[in-house]
Amino acid sequence: MIDVKSSGSETQDHTHFGFSEVPLNEKQGMVDDVFHKVAQRYDIMNDLMSGGLHRVWKDIFVSRVHPSKTGPFNHLDVAGGTGDIAFRVVQAGGPKTKVTVLDINGDMLGVGRERAQKKGLAKNLEFVEANAESLPFEDGQYDAYTIAFGIRNVPRIERALAEAYRVLKRGGKFMCLEFSQVEAPALAKIYESYSFSVIPQIGRMVTGDGEPYRYLVESIRQFPAAEDFAAMIENAGFQRVSFTRLTGGIVAIHSGWKL
Repeated sequence: MIDVKSSGSETQDHTHFGFSEVPLNEKQGMVDDVFHKVAQRYDIMNDLMSGGLHRVWKDIFVSRVHPSKTGPFNHLDVAGGTGDIAFRVVQAGGPKTKVTVLDINGDMLGVGRERAQKKGLAKNLEFVEANAESLPFEDGQYDAYTIAFGIRNVPRIERALAEAYRVLKRGGKFMCLEFSQVEAPALAKIYESYSFSVIPQIGRMVTGDGEPYRYLVESIRQFPAAEDFAAMIENAGFQRVSFTRLTGGIVAIHSGWKL
C-alpha cells in the first residue's frame, strides 16, 4: 500500500476549510453552517452549477452499485441528506432493497424526508443524523456504502474510510463520487474560471449568499488527487481499489471491496 498520512493541508491540530486553515475541531461546525444555509436550494443549485451533469454522474455512479433485484440488499448512503443517491438505489433494486441515508446535517435530511414522501419511496428508506467519522451501526451490517460529493467535507477522511470498512459486510463494496482534477489544460483553465467567478455569483442570485459556494469550490481544489485518494482507500483496508474519471476529470468514481 502507498503511505498517505494526510489529506490536503491537514496537520495534527489544524485542517483546511476551503483555502483557510482552521482548528481541526472547528471544521465540522463550519461545514454544518454552510449546508444549513444551502439545504433548501441545494438540488436547484446542483442543476445550475453543473448544467444538469450531476444527474448523469449520479446515474452512472448508481449503475455500478448493482443492488439485488430479488434478495435483501442493505445499503448505506453517507452525506446523502437530500436523497439523490438513495432514491436511485431504491429504484434500481428490488422490493427488499433498504437504504439508510446518513447525514450530519438535519436540514439536509429534512429535505430528503420530504422528497421521499412525495416520491412514494419512504418505506424503503431510513434517515439518520450522525457523523461519518463515527457511524452508529454494528460491524458488517451493509452490502454497499456510497458517499457522493461529501467526503471532501469530512474533517478526518481517514476515520470516515475506516468506518466505511467497519460497517461493510465481507464482500461489500465502497463507492465514492467526488470532484477531481481536470486533465486537459484548456478545459482546466475554463473550469477554474467558471468555478471561482461564476458559481459564487449563481449562489448569490439563487440563495442570497455566495460565500457557501466559494467554500465548496475551494474545498474541491483542496481535495487529494485521484491517485492519492485511491491510496487512502487502500490504506483503509479495501482491495481491488480503482477509479474512473468522468467529463475530463471534473469528477471521479472511486471504488474498493472489503474482501
